[in-house]
Amino acid sequence: MKGQTQFGKKGKLAPRHIGPFEVLKKISLVAYWIALPSEMEQVYNVFHISILRGYAWGPSHVIDYQRLVIDEDLEYEERLIQIIDHQVKQLKNKAIPMVKLEEV
Repeated sequence: MKGQTQFGKKGKLAPRHIGPFEVLKKISLVAYWIALPSEMEQVYNVFHISILRGYAWGPSHVIDYQRLVIDEDLEYEERLIQIIDHQVKQLKNKAIPMVKLEEV
């Protein structure tokens, strides 16, 4: 299947990074066993270190792991949210806008 990812989406809808997930065990210098949710049970849960990204935890950083579910006919349920706070993180050569959201 050309162009299809192992996560069921292809093209622009394919996720680049998903997670964060807990590292259960370091298998070797370059392989890690990851705790994946039950809906990803078809994915082999041992990953090479080059695929993984570090997670910098902060007390104000909350990740909501509710996935956006898109039906076969490309419909989804909309939810109202409100912006609580926003800031711009300045790196050397680019600015990253960050927002904190709350479901209404």
